[in-house]
Amino acid sequence: MHPLVERLRGTLLPAVVTPMDSDGVVAYDALSAYAVSLTKHAVGGVAVWAHTGRGLYLSPGDRAKVLETWRSATDVPIVAGVGVPRSSAAQTLEQAADATVEMARAAAAGGADAVMVYPLAALGELPDGHAQAVALHERVAAESGLPLVGFYLHGEAGGYPYSPELIRDLLSLDAMLGVKTATLDRAIGCQDAIWAGRGSGKLLITGEDRMYGPSFMWGADTALVGIASAQVELSAAVLRAWTAGDHSEFLTASDRLDRFAAATFYAPIEGYVQRMLWAAEWEGLLSAAAAYDPYGPELQAGERDLVIRCLEELHQ
Repeated sequence: MHPLVERLRGTLLPAVVTPMDSDGVVAYDALSAYAVSLTKHAVGGVAVWAHTGRGLYLSPGDRAKVLETWRSATDVPIVAGVGVPRSSAAQTLEQAADATVEMARAAAAGGADAVMVYPLAALGELPDGHAQAVALHERVAAESGLPLVGFYLHGEAGGYPYSPELIRDLLSLDAMLGVKTATLDRAIGCQDAIWAGRGSGKLLITGEDRMYGPSFMWGADTALVGIASAQVELSAAVLRAWTAGDHSEFLTASDRLDRFAAATFYAPIEGYVQRMLWAAEWEGLLSAAAAYDPYGPELQAGERDLVIRCLEELHQ
């Protein structure tokens, strides 16, 4: 078993945002300050280049500098999301796999401790997609030299449902630390994925921002979530209470987290990145000038007010 398994078990890893200005330029001074402030909290690690951080949208140079900034700011383990960048010219599954491997190599070169492999959604429709998915993870591990986190990602974000059999086969790989579920609102899929990992000894990682508390009751033992990119303590309190067996506090903490999730994770779901940036601004983690998401949908007037009103109520 890789030593990171026990180091990360029971901990919270925020999937961090990437501060940008209104032109979509990464605000590196703001990123440096954000990284220092966020890692003052009791986090087990951080996840960069993930969906929350718009990792697949960043240029290779920006990805490298984002990772460098976090590596300089903290000694906690860094997990880097790797997949097919939006700028990639990949037209075939082979080319998509090549692009994923290239991104994993870059993560290793930049000092990441592990990589989280974005799913290639087209594999879900192929007769041999299961075998190809396992082979992709084996190749990423072999060519990057890093341990892996599997990533069962909901379709709205570009993923596809991983079967329990695929979860078990991924977790059987020596290089696999665990599998993260991010099924959005698919309770059955989340339950089945977590239950498939029972007895493996690997990490059962929740990425369920809207089913956070329930996912621990179903068996998750670690968290890697975008909702922790701001207001870290809301997420940490739920995990801490569950791990301690303090069920009364768990219910209280879950209610607070759920209220925040309801104000940030709703349709259009892709708008959650901007909503989390607003939350980070309110908290003082970012300036207003660095709290833009150029890649998300246009949001309705008043959505920012909803986030702020929720935070003010939670902190009364």
